[in-house]
Amino acid sequence: MSTYFDTSETRSADERAAAQLQALNALLPAHGFDPLGDLSGLSALPVLRKSDLSQRQAEKPPFGGLPVSNAAHVFQSPGPIYEPGGIGHDWWRAGRFLHACGIGAGDIVQNCFSYHLTPAGMMFESGARAVGAAVLPAGTGQTELQARAAHDAGITAYAGTPDYLKVILEKADEMGLTLAITKAAVGGGALFPSLRQYYADRGIACLQCYATADLGNVAYESDAMEGMILDEGVIVEIVTPGTGDPVPEGEVGELVVTTLNPDYPLVRFATGDLSAILPGQSPCGRTNARIKGWMGRADQTTKIKGMFVRPEQVAALVAKHDEIARARVVASREGEMDVMTVRIETEADDPARFEGLVAETLKLKGKVELVAPGGLPRDGLVIEDTRVYD
Repeated sequence: MSTYFDTSETRSADERAAAQLQALNALLPAHGFDPLGDLSGLSALPVLRKSDLSQRQAEKPPFGGLPVSNAAHVFQSPGPIYEPGGIGHDWWRAGRFLHACGIGAGDIVQNCFSYHLTPAGMMFESGARAVGAAVLPAGTGQTELQARAAHDAGITAYAGTPDYLKVILEKADEMGLTLAITKAAVGGGALFPSLRQYYADRGIACLQCYATADLGNVAYESDAMEGMILDEGVIVEIVTPGTGDPVPEGEVGELVVTTLNPDYPLVRFATGDLSAILPGQSPCGRTNARIKGWMGRADQTTKIKGMFVRPEQVAALVAKHDEIARARVVASREGEMDVMTVRIETEADDPARFEGLVAETLKLKGKVELVAPGGLPRDGLVIEDTRVYD
């Protein structure tokens, strides 16, 4: 396997900027914008936020009137927000990340990203196809069957959320099965250092990417593991949260991404995620800029078990039940697993009464903790993330 996915990964900064400007200017008229003289002019264009996209889609379903072509699938993410998907070569650009993980011809990837409604499963399916690897489309759940399939099929690579591979490995240990997994490509949640070390101790090299349903792959780790290298198909800005104003290089701000996918070009899409540009280049030889990685949320929207939980979902939970006065979602960790606890301010005394409503509204199962009226802090938070990322 060659060191790089293609020659674009080692371009000079000037070559990359010129190519990106040409691609961007070909897409801007579809959004009603004039071509730019240089990439610095991008910061003058308006920012598109998820809340804006959701409203536009409600008014003009399914994609809010944005320019979309060659859509073979329609996906739904929490919100709900709808995204198109294509079947063209590596439509979400996941192949570049899988290649950096050392995955290629001869590998069989156990793809444990969901194939249901959300595009994550298809993202990594198309990425595996781009690098010549075979795929076991495992999806989520049924851990005993997952462990058995990993053993019987000779799975060599895993794709999925960071913590679910540990569940499969432990189930295989329990069943007395030896697995051949040596590579892991993860996303959809934070890869904690202790968990990465757990995999390394078992002979598994685990790298992570930063990708979204709307944008596809945005940034990814290489074996250098010094920051996350920007994908060649996007332009990334770091801006002051809540604005479109770029911050000085090295400062923390919100990731705003322009994707150069001609089938679904998004211009200045605000992710709500915080990060910072790292100085210099990766020791692996790839020349694109790097971000420090995911550093939290610019708003209270939080990713738990690979799924976003949004403040408007918490508000909907309160509105759906007369006995709920207030609610607060707390994201924490137990061992290497994400845990969601929903603290409900109520006079009721049976948490089980609310478990079904929580799962239905937040799209995740979680612990329910009841507190007396007035028992929740009045600090403006409806989602609290207590996990430590250092």
